[in-house]
Amino acid sequence: MKTERQLLDLSLLPCHQLTGVVKKLSERLLRLGIHCVQDVLFHLPLRYQNRTEIRPMRQLMPGDPVVVQGEIDDVTQPKVGRTRAMIRIKDATGHLYLRFFHMTASQCHTLQPGTVLTCFGEVRLGTRGLEMVHPEYHIGTVNISVQEEDSLTPIYPATDGITQTMLRKLTKQALQLVTNGGVLKELLPSSLLKTIAFPTLQEAIQFVHRPPATVSVEKLMQGQHDFQKRLAFEELLAHRLSLLQLKKSFQTQRAFSLKNQGILSFDFLRQLPFELTRAQKKVAEEVRHDLNEPHPMLRLVQGDVGSGKTAVAALAILQAIESGYQAAVLAPTELLAEQHFHVFTHWLTPLQIQVVLLSGQMKTAAKREALKRLVEHQAHVVVGTHALFQKNVQFAKLALVVVDEQHRFGVQQRAQLREKGTYNHCYPHQLIMTATPIPRTLAMSVYADLDYSVIDELPPGRTPITTRVIANTRRDEVLERIRIAAASGRQAYWVCTLIEESDVLQCKAAENTAKELTAFLPNIKIGLLHGKMKNAEKEEVMAAFKRADIHLLVATTVIEVGVDVPNASLMVIENAERLGLAQLHQLRGRVGRGAVASHCVLMYQAPLSYFAKERLAVMRETTDGFHIAQRDLELRGPGEVLGTRQTGEVALRMADLLRDSELLPQVEHMADQLQQEYPDSIPLLIKRWLGKQQDYGHV
Repeated sequence: MKTERQLLDLSLLPCHQLTGVVKKLSERLLRLGIHCVQDVLFHLPLRYQNRTEIRPMRQLMPGDPVVVQGEIDDVTQPKVGRTRAMIRIKDATGHLYLRFFHMTASQCHTLQPGTVLTCFGEVRLGTRGLEMVHPEYHIGTVNISVQEEDSLTPIYPATDGITQTMLRKLTKQALQLVTNGGVLKELLPSSLLKTIAFPTLQEAIQFVHRPPATVSVEKLMQGQHDFQKRLAFEELLAHRLSLLQLKKSFQTQRAFSLKNQGILSFDFLRQLPFELTRAQKKVAEEVRHDLNEPHPMLRLVQGDVGSGKTAVAALAILQAIESGYQAAVLAPTELLAEQHFHVFTHWLTPLQIQVVLLSGQMKTAAKREALKRLVEHQAHVVVGTHALFQKNVQFAKLALVVVDEQHRFGVQQRAQLREKGTYNHCYPHQLIMTATPIPRTLAMSVYADLDYSVIDELPPGRTPITTRVIANTRRDEVLERIRIAAASGRQAYWVCTLIEESDVLQCKAAENTAKELTAFLPNIKIGLLHGKMKNAEKEEVMAAFKRADIHLLVATTVIEVGVDVPNASLMVIENAERLGLAQLHQLRGRVGRGAVASHCVLMYQAPLSYFAKERLAVMRETTDGFHIAQRDLELRGPGEVLGTRQTGEVALRMADLLRDSELLPQVEHMADQLQQEYPDSIPLLIKRWLGKQQDYGHV
């Protein structure tokens, strides 16, 4: 170590106190969120490799990650190509080549015949035989065996300029500091830890960084050791506490209290051609109560496809308008924004409420007029896509933001819209809606900062949807079903999917499919809908489909949400094996909206992978969105289900929300106890595990 002075609290000891950490390396460590020695210890391995056994060279096979030991017997430096050195090493059983594309002067000097190397790398088949490219290596002495590893080798998250060797050296020093009395604070009260019977923090940290060689790598990767559970528990606790702190901070902020007599809401409900379900009324009342409060509402409303979330949102919007304010509705796609605009216009215009649309495809003059009406408070509601985030979008008095399918938006985007609504030091209320069912354990953990409502029943009159899974070799049967549906006055969707994520290719596939189906079904009127069409074209096609002028609508997955045509009773999804469960469930929800029996046909291309078979089987077995969500969670994991690849909301290092779900009740209980009895530990726990990640929460 660079200093002999008394060891400090490792959360206060800067990294440059470790040997080898110069200014440039300190700057690179910051990119990994490593500021102090404690951060080094909580920069946890992604996976492990077993480097404890030296493999004889005659046993090597391409693709093997192995440790070999041998003596250099030949060094060549090719004059052409990228290779700077080919080094051959041998043991008693055979030889292996080491290929280097760049070498330092020091390496050229030391890597000479007679040198003994212990190397680790992946074996591949090269031009001269089996080889390793740029292996990790240690230098020994001729005829003296290099000491084998006594623990499994950790592989850490890294960044440019920081190698695995550097990170292992840093963790070795940090662990030595702990052993020699460096303070790694136990932030969980001993009285609470006793009730869970976990190992100590020091034991857990030592284990995850240097697991004994006797531990199975496979079992380690499953995260089932008590030492791993100890860290997973603390990490989940830190995340929950961070969200609860965020919720508390929201409650200290000001918002406009939207108390009123509810005249607009009464008139709205009276004109609706249907009565709200019990679940809709319950959730609408929860929202109404929140909007009465003088601090910002932050409520997530979850409801399965077709459960009536939009009507609940309309009541919230009317409460804001009757109080003299404006509302904004944020939708993830142009098509969904247009659908919402038409629905809200249809519902609210009779109440003398002005609704405007704001989307990226609007012409300049129309956009300018919409912006003018917003800032002058001539418009009460704006429905839009990402266009709402643009700097030139200003509001007169925004008091409510409704976000549909919230996981489609990045955290910063939602924050921008929230800031636009800051008025007289008051923040807008937020109503967040999702039709992506989220298992309760997951929702209560990941959205602990939100109040949480569920619309858990469908409107009466909905008929169950029958789902069939068939190979695309039986396409003729599907075409016959479309003929029968059209002959009986019913309509159908045909959804095209592609592996490629290119919008252009998706649209091309839909265009080609529409042409083919027109040839096969000459007596049926076929329409086409995809994301690259102009707004006016899309609106014209949808209007024709709603009027039943079109029997079969060929579309990309752009129709996943928002499209509501009760007469459509057949959904065909081509290459259904390429879609996830949530998307398949959303698409299927476009039918079954009328009183007639509805059907969904999932066509697949053989052969199917294990996961594709599982997904299609789930779709055939149930239409229950919550059951589907649970299976989706099991198949794909929480990051995919929540869409956190876009939002970065669940960046867990040790814990796994699915695997460690049995810890969540204890996590909730301990979070409550810490808030009541040990509040001083909370900021330290949050800083240890989240660092600056907690900034994402200010939305």
